[in-house]
Amino acid sequence: MHVSRSNGSIQHLSYCSNIHPAESWAEVMSNLQQHLLPIKDEVAKEQAFGIGLRLSALAASELAEPAAMQAFKSFLNDHNCYVFTINGFPYGQFHGTRVKEDVYLPDWKDDARLRYTNQLAEIFAEFLPSGLTGSISTVPGAFKARVKDEADIQRMAIQMINHVAFLHQLEERTGAKIILALEPEPCCFLETIDESVAFFKDHLYADYSINHLAEMLNVDSDKAWQLIKDRLTLCFDLCHAAVEFEDAQACIKKLQQAEVTIGKIQISAGLRLTNVDQQTIELLKPFDDNVYLHQVVESHNGQVTRYTDLPEAFAAIENTTSAKAANREWRVHFHVPIFLDNLGEYSSTRFFIEEFMQLNRTASVTDHFEVETYTWNVLPDHCKTDDIDTAIVRELEWAKAQLTNQTTDQAAKVS
Repeated sequence: MHVSRSNGSIQHLSYCSNIHPAESWAEVMSNLQQHLLPIKDEVAKEQAFGIGLRLSALAASELAEPAAMQAFKSFLNDHNCYVFTINGFPYGQFHGTRVKEDVYLPDWKDDARLRYTNQLAEIFAEFLPSGLTGSISTVPGAFKARVKDEADIQRMAIQMINHVAFLHQLEERTGAKIILALEPEPCCFLETIDESVAFFKDHLYADYSINHLAEMLNVDSDKAWQLIKDRLTLCFDLCHAAVEFEDAQACIKKLQQAEVTIGKIQISAGLRLTNVDQQTIELLKPFDDNVYLHQVVESHNGQVTRYTDLPEAFAAIENTTSAKAANREWRVHFHVPIFLDNLGEYSSTRFFIEEFMQLNRTASVTDHFEVETYTWNVLPDHCKTDDIDTAIVRELEWAKAQLTNQTTDQAAKVS
């Protein structure tokens, strides 16, 4: 939905459709009909409603067919909807089976990731509203363990530069401007803001990348440099940043100083446990599903320790003979509903969303906002306080209140 700033500019807010299991285009369309339209009626009945669209590689190839594309355009027109962002992170199946570290495959070392992302952009150009810049979020390079050396890093950088060339040529051909947003995530190649800034400065903004693009497009280096800065951005997931114990204000400042743009914000919250010991980890056992990777970052006595998944973190505590609880804090990459903060004996990282949104109200960093609580189907029952559509409505109302500095009740009245 549209959310107006005090200066009259528009912010685009929606939820990511990856919360609804769907791998084929027919399944995506069914979910839009069944879930998105009733949600729109609740939060944006009389206004245009933006869609945060998730497309697998299969769904993308099926939507590319002329009949499917025309039917989707008609759907958007008939229901006063538009797409402003696409989640191009999960390439394949995302629900109902083991995903874990395979969610990053194919990564940016692989030509298949480039082909998939190019196709997403090609499709997006068909229905992106005129004058609106579209964003595509993507994997943070690769799972960290798969990046072995400098050659791997340079290959990923060049693949992303190749995508910049495609995006530029696509705009020249269609008029559609689309940006790519790399999404830092725990235990990935791009994990922290410092790592992200270093990758941009040392690789994407390096001479070898600029010269490669300049040669591809037959433009001078200044033009190539500007295109890279304009088209390669970050997708700043607020859960991921909070799990990494980032500081919201410092993140914004570091990115601005490095001339790295935030192209998209994913509004999400993770789990937070303080004074962790062998007893309190039992609280997390219900969140240990066999589908998604739930990275854990621990802060203890001034040191940060990272665990790839909950079982690894559990084992570390269980194998510690004197696991003193004082000052041992865990933050867990498990997206929980953002309107929930008090979850009994533990809490969420919603405080980080509130801190970031307060900063955004005074110094806007982007106009693309997407709520992303994709873990609904694996949430423990006590976290499912509503049916899924009602929960999404509550999340959107809460997020809108944060964007506008209103109470949730006020936001609901003006939606």
